[in-house]
Amino acid sequence: MVPQFGTSGLRGLVTALTPALVGDHIRAFCRACPVGTGLFIGHDLRPSSPDLAAVVADAAVESGVDVTRCGAVPTPALALAALQAGAGAVMVTGSHIPADRNGLKFYTPQGEITKAEEAAILAALGQPAGQGGGVQRVRQDVGAAYAGRYRRAFGASLTGLHLGLYAQSAVGRDLMGDLLRTLGATVTELGRSAHFVPVDTEAVSDSTRQQLRDWSAAQTFDGIVSTDADGDRPLLTNAAGDVVPGDVLGQITGQVLGAEMAVTPISSNSGAETIFDRVIRTQIGSPHVIAAMAKPPARVVGYEANGGFILGFDAHGPAGSLPRLMTRDALLPLLATLVAARQAGGIAKLCAAQPQRFTARDRLTDIAPAETSDLIAKIDFSAQKNQDFMRQFDLSFLDANRMDGLRLRATTGDIIHLRASGNAPELRIYTEAATAPAAVALLDDVKAWVLAELG
Repeated sequence: MVPQFGTSGLRGLVTALTPALVGDHIRAFCRACPVGTGLFIGHDLRPSSPDLAAVVADAAVESGVDVTRCGAVPTPALALAALQAGAGAVMVTGSHIPADRNGLKFYTPQGEITKAEEAAILAALGQPAGQGGGVQRVRQDVGAAYAGRYRRAFGASLTGLHLGLYAQSAVGRDLMGDLLRTLGATVTELGRSAHFVPVDTEAVSDSTRQQLRDWSAAQTFDGIVSTDADGDRPLLTNAAGDVVPGDVLGQITGQVLGAEMAVTPISSNSGAETIFDRVIRTQIGSPHVIAAMAKPPARVVGYEANGGFILGFDAHGPAGSLPRLMTRDALLPLLATLVAARQAGGIAKLCAAQPQRFTARDRLTDIAPAETSDLIAKIDFSAQKNQDFMRQFDLSFLDANRMDGLRLRATTGDIIHLRASGNAPELRIYTEAATAPAAVALLDDVKAWVLAELG
């Protein structure tokens, strides 16, 4: 897996993320993009991350940039600290992908880099190292400042809730536990791991889903909370341990905050169009969402099917102000949904009040993008081919969207969406239907077809 930019930063095998390659990208970033007062650096808990963070720091110093080492912190905490300091940032994380891979997320003082800035970094590669001159310092309060943002906004609004905290190897696990208790909840930690656990909040594995249900059956929880490795994608279950889809968390959070407009990728369920005054659909990936959010002057939010939430206006929580934060965040959708669920009589009842559109999703690993393209070519580029494919699943073809992969919609409103992952050699499969069982059944049927076609 040659390191390359995907839907969220630079990703590649750890063996390919050599000091020379990482240093080249950091020097290119410092040359091609604004970094303001310096560069803030953080990392997740996978084994390779601390050493890669040191390489990032050394390369920035070589470029004459002052460095602030923030240690193991959630991505949104790092981004918030850098934004407040008028600095750039680099987060060393591979997010949800396995430990044999890692990556870099880049931020300018304005927030997450755009696709145009990615291109500028690539164009600046290969230049000689600078003469140095930057200095390194350490800052240890970044996580606490991030948690303080939510203490001020949410007060004691979780009083009376009993929550399970699936700690696994998430970098923000201790921060989250302390914050939830400060907000009034009783917290029971579950599944802490000394080894890295890749948690994909967009495609939660069957074994993880079963573990969450087993924990919920053994204890009385109002819900179980967690995040991905770097803390910018949330995971929430109801009292029975059933996972709440990330796009549903986004819808609920937008409603709680009084958003007028939502920006979300085409992989999110179509219920958004019945909730918000205006919806903009984008390609998959937070850079595309952020770019679309920057255009309209509105009370706008962005969210993805993985649950990552972007606040595009100054809002208010139950206890205080909540300034805009133009980076993907996990804590806000968790807290906003839990507060709304208290008023609705539980997470399950709150979700049942949402538009009845249900999504299911899965991924097939070790599938090269070219294989996905060849597979899609077998069923696309003519209405007849689209119709023949949909007929296998007792659906009648209505229209196709090729913004990101191939998204086919049936006359019933059911959706089948195939695309190559932008972060790893994976084929992503998404389905949507009027009931959760129907969405899962359609997903299983499509997955079986894909596996048969791939041999």
